[in-house]
This record gives sequence, C-alpha cells and structure tokens, in this order.
Amino acid sequence: MPNSVVRLGPEKFLRIPGEAVIGAALMLALPRRPRIVLAAVSGVALGAMTVLNLLDMGFNQYLGRSFNLVLDWSLLGDAESYLEDSLGRTATLAAAGGVIAVVLLLFVLLALSTVRLSNLLARHTGTATRGTLIAGVVWITCSSLGLQISGVPLASDRTATAVKIQARRVADTLRDEAEFQKVAKVDAFGNTPAAQLVPDLRGKDMIFTFIESYGRSAIEDPIMAPGVDSTLDARTKALAKAGYHAKSGWLTSATYGGSSWLGHSTTLSGLWINNQQRYRTVMASDHLSLTKAFKKTGAWDTVGVMPGVQKAWPEQSFYGLDKVYNAFELGYKGPKFSWSTMPDQYALEQFQQRVHGRKHDKPMMSELILTSSHQPWAPIPKMVGWDQLGDGSIFKGIQAAGNKPADVIADTTKSRQEYGKSIQYSVTALTEWLERYGTDDTVLVFLGDHQPIARVSGNHASRDVPISIVAKDPKVLDKITDWGWTDGLRPAHEAPVWKMSAFRDKFLTAYGSTPHPKKG
Repeated sequence: MPNSVVRLGPEKFLRIPGEAVIGAALMLALPRRPRIVLAAVSGVALGAMTVLNLLDMGFNQYLGRSFNLVLDWSLLGDAESYLEDSLGRTATLAAAGGVIAVVLLLFVLLALSTVRLSNLLARHTGTATRGTLIAGVVWITCSSLGLQISGVPLASDRTATAVKIQARRVADTLRDEAEFQKVAKVDAFGNTPAAQLVPDLRGKDMIFTFIESYGRSAIEDPIMAPGVDSTLDARTKALAKAGYHAKSGWLTSATYGGSSWLGHSTTLSGLWINNQQRYRTVMASDHLSLTKAFKKTGAWDTVGVMPGVQKAWPEQSFYGLDKVYNAFELGYKGPKFSWSTMPDQYALEQFQQRVHGRKHDKPMMSELILTSSHQPWAPIPKMVGWDQLGDGSIFKGIQAAGNKPADVIADTTKSRQEYGKSIQYSVTALTEWLERYGTDDTVLVFLGDHQPIARVSGNHASRDVPISIVAKDPKVLDKITDWGWTDGLRPAHEAPVWKMSAFRDKFLTAYGSTPHPKKG
C-alpha cells in the first residue's frame, strides 16, 4: 500500500511481500504458543502500520507532507473542528465514531487473520514449507532481476521500509528540535537598538495582512486564474486611481494546504518554521518578530485583528501586539461562513472603526488575518455596501443562499472554481478597504499563508504564495526597487521567488534597520 492517494492502484497489490515470506518461515519454526503470540502481535503491528499509512495518505493529500508520529496528533483535533464547521456536529460525531470503530475493527480483524493463517501453516506443514520456499526463491529472483509490473517492482519490502521511514522520521524530529533551539537563538537584528529599527517607515500606519490559502495556483491555474487575474488587474487600476501603487513577488511558504500559523510565524520571525515543534519553540523564545520590531521602537502602537482566533492566544506576546481582537470581540451578529467566523469585509470595517479610523497619539502597526478564503470555500460571502454592514446581520441571506460545504467538498472542479471566487472576494474586500479608508501614510503588506490543498492546486504544485506591498508615498516602494518585484498586485511568473523565512530580514534591511546580531 503506497503512502499517497495518487500512487494508489491495483498493481500495488500484485507484489510479493518479503515480510510475509519471512513471517511464514518463522511461524513454521515456532511451537504453538509463541507462534500464536507472534501472529497476534504481527496482526496488531500490521494494523498500526496501515493506520499510519492512511494518515500519510491524508496528510500528503491535504498538507503536502507525511504524518509526523511525534508532532501531528494534535492536528486531528483541528481536523475534527474543521469538519464540524463544514458539515455540522452530527455528521462530525458520526464520522469520528465511524473512524474509531473502523480502526478498532482493523486491529482485531488483522490479529485474528494472522492467527488463523499461522494455524493453517501449522496444520499443513509440508505444503506450507514448499510454498514458503517457492515464494522466497521467486522474491529473490524478482528482486535480483528488478522485475516490474506497470513500473512497480514485483518483490516488495514496503512494510519494512515504512517502519524504517517512521523510525527515521521520529529520530529526525527529535534531533531537529535540539538543533532548531540553537538556530532560534541566533538573530541578525536581535540586539538592534530601537532607534535603528525601520527608521524609514516612521510615521506610517503599517498593516501586515495574511489572506488564507492565497497561493500561486490562484494566479496561474487555468481554472482559477482568469477570474483572479482579472480581479487583481482591476484592483491595481482602482488603487492607482486613488493614488496607490504596488509591487509584488513570490515567497515559498513553509507549509502547504493548511497549518496557516506556520506561514505566519515563518514570515514574521525570519525562521523556517515547518512543523509544530519548531512553532512551539519559537513562540516561547525572545526571537524578534517583524511585528514586535515595530513595538520595540516605541514609535508605534500595535494591534491584531484575528477573526479566526476563538480561544486563548498566548502568541500575542511573541508578535508584540498590545491588543488583539478575536472572533468574539468584533461585535459580529451574522452567520458563520463554514469555518470562517465572519466575512473579511466585516472584519476590515471593524478594523477601521476600532483601530485605523480612530485618532491616536502614535501611528499603528496592525496584523490582520483574513479567513473568508478558508476551505471548503462554501458558502462564500459577497460584497455589500460598506455603509450597510452594521452588525453583520445583512449576511444571513447571503449565507443561506450560498453553496453547501458538502456539495463543494465532493466535487474537485467546483472546489477549484469556488476557491478562485473566494480569493477574488478577499482581495476585493482588502483593496476596497484601502481605497476607501487609506491615507497618505497607510502602507499595506499582504500575502498568502500557503497554497490550497492538492485537490485544488494539483498534486505537484509549488509552495509559492504571492506577496504585495502597497503605498501612496512613492518613497516606500522606491526602497525595494532592487528587489525586482513586478509593478501592480499580480506578480509575473518570472518574478523573484524567496523562501518565506527570508522576508523579515530583507524588509528590515530595505527600510533602514541596522543589524546587531544576537548569538545563542
């Protein structure tokens, strides 16, 4: 059994498993009691490997990577929450119960099956011995000659290989944890005095915005691109008419398909944070995040608008945010749109009323997370008049008339189409907000956190996401002229691609920050 859905095919089950040949030889050599014990243990082990294999399949399909036996169990709870938001509590409980029942049944049936097979071998020793010898000779022959069927080797050691891979993955994870702790202590700007941090942005209202699942596929895939590109071009022209200009490029995200917080933290920390352990390590450190750099200067007040945050969020300290507005602090009385607690347009209007539009003694540095483009992309909000937003009740009819998540999840083409529409909505809401409420001193940096899942972006999609810097003051964009970014909101295919972790240092340097390294 392969560890990804795309490699699953009948030829995978026509192979001769070397582990089964060795197992049969052992069963024939052992007395009754140890034979039964070994058979039962082998069945349970086979069940465990099957479960891990299925988890690998799911993680490869949705997150573009294999399941990590050490770090990823906590993500199963997030998956359950996502299903509840998408399909409802009853369906989620039924699905969770069904999964648990199937897993238990798998362990029991495989243990019983291997015990039964061992008994058959014991009752027919002569035939079983000849069969085992023949199977062993055939396996060795096929392995030596490299015989294949449809490109798949006939001699298989898939289970043994899978065990080695899992063991190596655990060892690598534990080793990576220790090594990353050392890496996180080294910071090129860790000891930079406040006066030498981003001096070229003093007086500007800075806004760093992440758009959920906004990836390269939205701009270049033949199904999504026409609508998204048209929106980006139209919004570039509208902003230019309002006096704003933009430059755009690409960043390679540390995550794919989900785990947005890994993309956020990688961008703002300047560290490659591609797993949960690295995330926990850096969140507990005093490494300088890009947003905290603004707080450290003392020249900005800092705030976060996080409509996706629905529980305690200790990360606020790492990001240096004086105040965070979560899903329950924005006064929203309308319906949820699947996983998203509120439409982006509403969250942006609340940002204007509570933060950007208020008089304050210092300029603001704000971090916004927009969630309307979160899977399953059904239902999707629609733009309404900014003066009609109120408490969000206006969205009840829009939500009720939208697609049902179950209908979109099951249809790949529709998922791709609706994903594209959700990106158009989020980009439109954000840029209309800037056009309507931005000032001469507003500087907007917005980017995607990761590509959408493989079912939408494709099984071999890159991990690139678009990033744009928008400002009215020409001096802001002049500072990044040497980056080679594309003019406008749509980065060209050949525009520079950086690792997401490179952005913090490039941004700080471009706007006049002086490195003063902190070494671990």
